[in-house]
Amino acid sequence: MNKGLLLEIPYGTRDFLPKDAKVKREIESKLAKNFSLWGYDEIVTPTIEYVDTLTINNRSGIETHLFKFFDKNNKTVALRHEMTTPIARVAASRMSDDILPYKLSYISNVYRYEQTQEGRQCEFYQAGVELMGVAEALGDAEVIALAVDSLQKVGLKNFEVCIGQVDFINGIMQQMGLSQEKQLQIRQALEQRNLVDLTNAVEDTKLPKQAKEALKSIPMLQGKEEVLEIANNLALNEQSRKALDNLHDIYTLLKAYNLADFVKFDLGVIRDFDYYTGMIFEVYAPMIGYPICGGGRYDKMLSDFGTDCPATGFAMGIERLMLALDKQNNIDEFTNDENQKDIYVAYTSNKLNDAIALVNELRAEGKVVELALTNQTKAQAQLYIKNKLFKELIYLE
Repeated sequence: MNKGLLLEIPYGTRDFLPKDAKVKREIESKLAKNFSLWGYDEIVTPTIEYVDTLTINNRSGIETHLFKFFDKNNKTVALRHEMTTPIARVAASRMSDDILPYKLSYISNVYRYEQTQEGRQCEFYQAGVELMGVAEALGDAEVIALAVDSLQKVGLKNFEVCIGQVDFINGIMQQMGLSQEKQLQIRQALEQRNLVDLTNAVEDTKLPKQAKEALKSIPMLQGKEEVLEIANNLALNEQSRKALDNLHDIYTLLKAYNLADFVKFDLGVIRDFDYYTGMIFEVYAPMIGYPICGGGRYDKMLSDFGTDCPATGFAMGIERLMLALDKQNNIDEFTNDENQKDIYVAYTSNKLNDAIALVNELRAEGKVVELALTNQTKAQAQLYIKNKLFKELIYLE
């Protein structure tokens, strides 16, 4: 047996040492509390699902990213790669008698086989919500407002919410009569923000020059409300115009939440799952080259499971959020003196029973207390509390 291999971990996984584990848990606790304050109930789904469930409606590009294996009945199962699909399954199969809307939250690990990068492994952690049963813009505004509020509650101060609309882009391409294959190429280029691939895909069409320039300009449609006016000149069909009207309605509601300063429009944004049907958004923080949070509307997913129900939601990456907090020097609030352990109780050899009685009393008062597991000198105990970041030493002698 290769002893060196025993000390390694699989590609795309990581260990959380005590300091990082503490930060992660406190962030998750704050998020869970805030989701509850907004009326969202936590839901827990299995780590494994049938592949047919996770790839329902043959969504493109998903299966190659799944960790797949066989159960004892030789059925193909996989580790969940995101939480929206499993929650949609539960809502359609187990909650059909409940009163709408369903307001569900989660904090879970998910698995996706891909190239690892800073802030994203093959196993990573997400927190998010799903709002099911609300088709109006108010539902989209609520999940965006909740995402912003949650990021603020964990201490993130500097970030930006970029909002787009799937139907705007799809409507533009359909009005130009592009084939499904060409539309897919353009969407993939937009998703990857690859302007070279976008230009090549657009130039490889028979569209007139003006139409080509319009398509290539979509990634540049970024800004405040004036962007919607510019985009309206490109929207020549009802689908695209309705999409812009929807964004205007959502933005008006976000103004009522006093969140307009956080929001900008980015009409070239495309999320990495093709189940989105309307508004989509991503949240970016300085010095982080990828979204720390994202989501949008997915009105057709539950119908794939047999229940027609509109839905919208978001997921935020816990590791990416930790990284963003660290970049903004806001991670210290989770590791400062107030978060140290309260008391270390040490003792000489004949004081063990007294020490046990004392720690029981202190813990009953809500103190974070550690009992020495062997008798120590006072000097040894003082060195221990210095290394382990205790606020106070009680030494019984």
